[in-house]
Amino acid sequence: MWGAAGRTNAQKIQTIFNKFVGGSARSDGIVVDEAELQRHQQLERLYNTTKSAKHFQREMVKGIEGIINANLKHIESIAKLSEECRKYGAPESPGGSTVLGRAALHFGAAHSAIEKERDNMDRTLGTQVGDPLKAMVTGAPLEDARSLTHRYDKLRQEAEALVSEIQKRNQKARDGLSNPENAAKLQMAEQKMGELAATMTVLGREAATAMMAVEAQQQRQSLQRLIGMVESERAFHQRSVEILNHLHAQMVGERQKSDHSGNNSTATATPAGGGGGSTNPFAGSAEPPPPSYEEVRGGGGGGSTGGGSNRAGYFLAEVVHAFEAEGPGEISLNIGDYVVVRQVSPNGWSEGEAKGKAGWFPSAFVERRQRAPASKILEASGAL
Repeated sequence: MWGAAGRTNAQKIQTIFNKFVGGSARSDGIVVDEAELQRHQQLERLYNTTKSAKHFQREMVKGIEGIINANLKHIESIAKLSEECRKYGAPESPGGSTVLGRAALHFGAAHSAIEKERDNMDRTLGTQVGDPLKAMVTGAPLEDARSLTHRYDKLRQEAEALVSEIQKRNQKARDGLSNPENAAKLQMAEQKMGELAATMTVLGREAATAMMAVEAQQQRQSLQRLIGMVESERAFHQRSVEILNHLHAQMVGERQKSDHSGNNSTATATPAGGGGGSTNPFAGSAEPPPPSYEEVRGGGGGGSTGGGSNRAGYFLAEVVHAFEAEGPGEISLNIGDYVVVRQVSPNGWSEGEAKGKAGWFPSAFVERRQRAPASKILEASGAL
């Protein structure tokens, strides 16, 4: 539709507007001609940009449909695996009473939750991104604007034909070959050219306005849908990470409970000072006893000369998964609590103090923090 040939013909037509815009020659005819030429170039640009945007929107729709179809197969595969995990970990199954069975049960439930989130993301992509883009590709505004542009282009083609005819008949008149019939046809062509030029001016303005509106809509709506797609994917992945973190803590917790139970069944309690048996994971081992809890708060009750170096190994940790104490040597933790961690066991348990109470807890249930609110530090050390 548009190209080098079109630009050359536009320059030819420009000379005709100088004489026929408004039906007669005018002092401002050249300005009108230049404006009409700019209009033609503007429509050429708008046609190309809207065509490119339409192609991009169509590819976005295809991509989203492909993602949804691939996710459907993924959801189906994960659903089968989750069901097998549920069967193996069911209380009535042979593996239900084992640590692997309980971990498998957690695994199946977590991945079922993730795939539910994936299905929600797919629905969002389809209804809030794919469908609106598809409607824009086939929508009336774009087709109406293109129709105006095509009508304008058709008028320009008619103008090109009239330019050629007028030039030929003027040449005959200059060569002395004119006759009454040639003069009459020349007058009719000039009259038609005047009407055509006026129509082109109005139609060109309408086409440009419609095309600019479509271009702005394409840019704005496509960007909005692209951002919406990213937001939907981002929410899905964030939620998936949360579920996986919780699943990891559950599975590690099951393993640690199993290890802890095994240690308790074989450990020999050797309490100092006649105290009761200990359930901490270091019971019966060669590990030295933990430093006194007064050292955590900077108290001077301990007589150890190495107290300063011991305190240097302490750190603050935030509870990210709740833990319910099951033995006398353990402490319960709530999400959001802060713990002064004093030592970390190689078998996955840590020992520390929270809210003035000391004991053991799973290491995976807390995360180390470089900074914490002053109130949380005081609370963790039991000063509140």
